[in-house]
Amino acid sequence: SPLALAQAYETKRRLAEAFPELAPEEAVEIRTISTTGDERLDISLAAIGGKGLFTRELDVALMAKEVDFCVHSTKDVPTELIPGTELCTMLPREDTRDVIISPKGITRFEDFPAGSVIGTASLRRQAQIYAKNPDVKCVNFRGNVQTRLRKLKDGEVDATLLAYAGLKRMSMEEHATTVLDWDQMLPAISQGAISFQCASDDEATLKYLKPLSHQPTFDAVTCERAFLAALDGNCKTPIAGQAKVSESGELEFRGLVSSPDGQRIFRVERTGRQADAATIGREAGEEVRKEAGEKFFEEMQDYVQEMQAANSKPTKQKDIA
Repeated sequence: SPLALAQAYETKRRLAEAFPELAPEEAVEIRTISTTGDERLDISLAAIGGKGLFTRELDVALMAKEVDFCVHSTKDVPTELIPGTELCTMLPREDTRDVIISPKGITRFEDFPAGSVIGTASLRRQAQIYAKNPDVKCVNFRGNVQTRLRKLKDGEVDATLLAYAGLKRMSMEEHATTVLDWDQMLPAISQGAISFQCASDDEATLKYLKPLSHQPTFDAVTCERAFLAALDGNCKTPIAGQAKVSESGELEFRGLVSSPDGQRIFRVERTGRQADAATIGREAGEEVRKEAGEKFFEEMQDYVQEMQAANSKPTKQKDIA
């Protein structure tokens, strides 16, 4: 996608600036790989298997040593990596918030008229939208940023949501009607964070990648992913979570898990030392899991299975050039 390429070229630029030997154009080659998540745009992520759909083909290339490392939008990366690999680097995080894009200029979910159609493939966004306005209708709406904006312009939906980070990385911020604070829409785990994945024993590559890592981002994302892992979460469950590190080294975390209709939401907040990021996230996840109860998560899986069954019949895929 254009966003993935923008992130790859940002990586190439940072490597060239940090290491003179990588400055020549031919020193770092960008290999483009199409993933299942990029190609299956006709149905929601929850219905076709969740986050790993954006990384499987990259995992294969990495294990086959066809590439030295992979550049990820970290929110697409499963909590369990393929053995022998690690997320070794987190670049300084972009703005993590979501935005509403509304041709009619509506800036609050509560203000959308009953029956309004909002396009989103994210159960996390859907649940938080329904919690604020159960009278709108959320519909599956996937594709890269340009595709979604075109669909919106064509009137397929009344509004949509995107990650502000993606718009900013492509200098397309002008499309945002409003930027949503955490109280309005808690972002996805790892949203706005670019990470590098490489083989744990590839010292030749690690010596270039690790110096580029931004420790506050690394620790915040570590906390969020520990929260997600404790909930066994992926795109099949409406989960949100954000951590940020203050200048004094204190880490603040907020998380939630919800039913898809937004009528049952369990929230958690934690603070602690930056060095304890993983423990803070894990304990927050365990707290929410205990409060929600195992029956809640079983119901979530039943919901997903119903979605998968509904989408198992062959459908003609639209042209989404």
